Amino acid sequence: MSSLVLLFIFYTETTQAQQFTTTNAQKLIFTNEDSLNAGSSTQKTVISGYGSAFYQRNFNQQQSVMTLERAVLFLGHQFSNKISFFSELEVENAKVEGGVSNNAEVSMEQAFLKFNLNANQYLVAGLFVPRIGILNENHLPVNFNGVERPMVETLIIPATWRELGVGFYGSSEKIPLNYSIAVLNGLEGENFEHGTGIRGGRPEGNLASANNIAVTASVQYYWKNFKFQVSGYTGGTVTLSPKGSDSLGLNSGAFGTPLYLGEADVQYESKGISFKALGVYIAYPEAGKMNTVYGNNTATGMYGFYAELAYNWLHKSNSKASFISFARIEALDMNATIAAHGEGIYDGTEKQTHLIVGFGYLPMPNVVIKADVRLLHTGPQNPALIINPQPNALPYQQNNQFLNLGIGYSF
Repeated sequence: MSSLVLLFIFYTETTQAQQFTTTNAQKLIFTNEDSLNAGSSTQKTVISGYGSAFYQRNFNQQQSVMTLERAVLFLGHQFSNKISFFSELEVENAKVEGGVSNNAEVSMEQAFLKFNLNANQYLVAGLFVPRIGILNENHLPVNFNGVERPMVETLIIPATWRELGVGFYGSSEKIPLNYSIAVLNGLEGENFEHGTGIRGGRPEGNLASANNIAVTASVQYYWKNFKFQVSGYTGGTVTLSPKGSDSLGLNSGAFGTPLYLGEADVQYESKGISFKALGVYIAYPEAGKMNTVYGNNTATGMYGFYAELAYNWLHKSNSKASFISFARIEALDMNATIAAHGEGIYDGTEKQTHLIVGFGYLPMPNVVIKADVRLLHTGPQNPALIINPQPNALPYQQNNQFLNLGIGYSF
């Protein structure tokens, strides 16, 4: 529930800005983790959690899949009014045997100490989720529309991106403004994979290299029914020693072979209508050198943006329930620009447009039933990247349709 970190920020900063979530019903969510964050828990040690499961039909492949997508257990403890501990243990896809199987995974989603400095500022230290984008801090299944997380905040900004480090968070006493800055371990560029952007380069607390580091920062501003945010990230991507990196022609050091990410988003909510939009760009100027060494065909530039409009049909009722219909359009390109001189190969399938239309019913703020249809369009395949050409493989289809059904909870 690094997603719940956002909720705790809202509760600890209510003197500066009202809590901002998608629907009126979702504003009522208050979990055991939130109570610990807000300092209102009557217990020193609290347990909380969230999870989701879904069914998906891939119409091109004529195949369906069902999975317990994730189950997360939160355990927290308040040592004093100034110091608290937060941790989340996550199981993805239900079952792990002999290591990783069928994308199953057991991992720590967060484990950090929080130090309250004063009413407006605090520090976190350990494994935590930095404030980048909308979803990263706020990924409870009851708090976003659609069975699947937005593709842009999965493939361009890796969802639940957590790293080891120290973060400073605060809010202004005079204006409705929040801010953050954090120093983290850097990414492992040798583990970037074609087709998944920078996701594979996240150590996520697993023996992360301290040879390279990263800095991330954000600013949030509230105005009437709007919430605006800009955030950024920069960090080194080479984990080798100076001698090892020199032998491969790579730039090492704290910010050696840097990667830059910039993001801006806006959210609006009033009278049952909600809107959000986000844009992000990643620049990786020295990707060509990494491709030469590791052959991972990473792009020098990636981008993504989306816009979503939703309406809660029950917003006028006195019930805590919500019935939300929504539509979201997403566009992204994981190889918007590629390295010159043959150090990168363009793949049209990484330029994608997604149209998602669906609904979510929340009988109460902490439970959701979801359904949506996702229409996918991509660019054409590059023949240079086809491993199994026809007739060994079926011809690539640039258009596909998915039906998604899901449930989610938080407590």
